Amino acid sequence: MTAHMFSALEKHKTLIKQLLVREISSRYRGSIMGIVWSLVTPILMLGIYTFVFKYIFKARWTVPTADGEVLSFAMILFLGMLIHGMIADILMRSPGLIVENVNFVKKVVFPLETLSWVTLFSTIFNFVIGFFLLLGFVYIELGQIPVTALLVPVILLPYFLLLLGVSWLLAALGVYVRDIQQISGTLATLLLFLSPVFYSISILPDKLQLLIRFNPITVIVEACRSVVIFGEQPNYYYLTVYSVVALFVAVLGFTLFNRMRRGFADVL
Repeated sequence: MTAHMFSALEKHKTLIKQLLVREISSRYRGSIMGIVWSLVTPILMLGIYTFVFKYIFKARWTVPTADGEVLSFAMILFLGMLIHGMIADILMRSPGLIVENVNFVKKVVFPLETLSWVTLFSTIFNFVIGFFLLLGFVYIELGQIPVTALLVPVILLPYFLLLLGVSWLLAALGVYVRDIQQISGTLATLLLFLSPVFYSISILPDKLQLLIRFNPITVIVEACRSVVIFGEQPNYYYLTVYSVVALFVAVLGFTLFNRMRRGFADVL
């Protein structure tokens, strides 16, 4: 099943590329600045975060750097928001993938599983733009970009697998349970506040720390902060466990999607 899951990506890579280009271009079609908005939006967000938390709230991260300086709260917050933004995007868009593309279900023989791949790559596209902007901010704040930042793709790979599995599962469920759209939107908000995006997990009691780690973005947020901002190695034990769980979720989502797709045409 795992091999079939990735073989679909290889087999339909041209189709996925075309749909991805269409998805990105349609998002900015009709706007004066077009795709430039994908860069302007994260710049504005980072600028607002910096102004509010640095100059108004004067918030600083509690963990000092090696030279004794306390890190900018806006920089650390922005990284957490980027990672949360990916799962929020998946949770909001996936339930409607099949419902909004009824013509693919009824009129043509179409590899429906590719829609989740397109959604994932579109989400990654937005993340990459914001992430490179963040690296520039890190360089300005710290005077360097830690070499450990090269580990980010390794850290994010299991996260992408998890998002893909969630997308397949929600896309299938969205056909049968239309309320899933509202549920997933609420879940996205809960994941934001029940993860160490606005705070360090170290300030929580041990029991709460264990509970918070079940949040699907906690391990990824902490690992990315370690390598990108603090210049430290990630916790490989947590990443290994997370990778196993992520692979399981991806396979489960793909399996359930293929089983439930048999009834899509009847329901739609």
